[in-house]
Amino acid sequence: MTLYVNLAELLGTRIEQGFYRPGDRLPSVRALSMEHGVSLSTVQQAYRVLEDSGLAMPKPKSGYFVPASRELPDLPVVGRPAQRPVDISQWDQVLELIRSVPRKDVVQLGRGMPDINSPTMKPLLRSLAQISRRQDMPGLYYDNIYGNLALREQIARLSLDSGCKLGAGDLIVTTGCHEALSVSIRATCEQGDIVAVDSPSFHGAMQTLKGLGMKALEIPTDPLTGISLEALELALEQWPIKAIQLTPSCNNPLGYIMPEANKRALLTLAQRFDVAIIEDDVYGELAYTYPRPRTIKSFDDDGRVLLCSSFSKTLAPGLRVGWVAPGRYLERVLHMKYISTGSTAPQPQIAIAEFLKGGHFEPHLRRMRSQYQRNRDVMIDWVSRYFPAGTRASRPRGSFMLWVELPEGFDTLKLNRVLHDQGVQVAVGSIFSASGKYRNCLRMNYAAKPTAQIEDAVRKVGAAAIALLNETRLDAV
Repeated sequence: MTLYVNLAELLGTRIEQGFYRPGDRLPSVRALSMEHGVSLSTVQQAYRVLEDSGLAMPKPKSGYFVPASRELPDLPVVGRPAQRPVDISQWDQVLELIRSVPRKDVVQLGRGMPDINSPTMKPLLRSLAQISRRQDMPGLYYDNIYGNLALREQIARLSLDSGCKLGAGDLIVTTGCHEALSVSIRATCEQGDIVAVDSPSFHGAMQTLKGLGMKALEIPTDPLTGISLEALELALEQWPIKAIQLTPSCNNPLGYIMPEANKRALLTLAQRFDVAIIEDDVYGELAYTYPRPRTIKSFDDDGRVLLCSSFSKTLAPGLRVGWVAPGRYLERVLHMKYISTGSTAPQPQIAIAEFLKGGHFEPHLRRMRSQYQRNRDVMIDWVSRYFPAGTRASRPRGSFMLWVELPEGFDTLKLNRVLHDQGVQVAVGSIFSASGKYRNCLRMNYAAKPTAQIEDAVRKVGAAAIALLNETRLDAV
């Protein structure tokens, strides 16, 4: 990675974590040059990146400072889910979110859609076009049930960045990360089994549990450090849990990165109670810091971690190309894959393999990480400006999702109905809970470059929330 980007990310992380407070003077250009062994121009470039993202501001003849006006909303509170297994509900609300189609007259803030308009996507689009014109028509044949070999080799190479040492034979290509999660759940659990999940949690994995007749046990989750290991240990002692399913890196929807020590401790718990870990790493490559966080899988020495990911969030969801590294469960996962979708469509696999082999993926990731980090700061600023007083918001350390918590008792289902007539949609918080908690919360996407239209949509969300809160208070009088 470019040196100045590295340095900017390091300083940005320190600012985000409160090492430098609003109004503090940042280290001088010369001091950073000496400390990190880089040129003065490299430090100046790093400060320009921080200035563009609103994390630093220059003062003539005084240096760089953290903006004094940079006041962030409080973090969401740690949830208090039921400490028992529950049947999953909320399918109607999930369906309402996923059945929506892109429309120019609707600002879709709810879907987990990356920005697909980056110029760094052009080599991939060229590959897709060229493959469709080839005389041997490689994209129209059945492929190996494991997936395209060239792609699996490239994914294995990429996995080194997350601390894993995988070969092509350790991987199975799936139709998106959703299928990777689904076949992993079916390979490790049976109908009636209990799966521990982080809370709030990805609605797709929970709806898979619902469809397979399984129960979820929601574990309290900290917005900065992730799933509570103490609560998880207590749950493992009390209930016959078969698997732990979580998103520890750039979590959806909270955006945290679980500390490495916690990841190791979670694996130790899983070994002690002999349960599988289904790790969703679909956002891991979009961490704002470099190197990207290690996966739990990277510490796994007995094959109990099933690592799931895809290119849906880093490139485009319409490609429908994901993968799973299932460890000891490989044969079982392979069978589940065969009886669900069979082999995955080969054309996008071939195109992605060429994109990776051509060295286009890393420049694309660098661009998107930087864009998403800047967009996060803009979105948090808009929430602070337009939402009701007392609104809380997450501090994503990767990806492009913001979790917003409104006052207790607020109803985001009602909010979404109001917003529908105004051409805006958000993801309601209740779909991220097995039992329908977090009804006062919502998730918003900040992947696209900020525009007046998007700012106006966020303003409408805040104004509608304020109006509904006022109605509620008047009704209570």
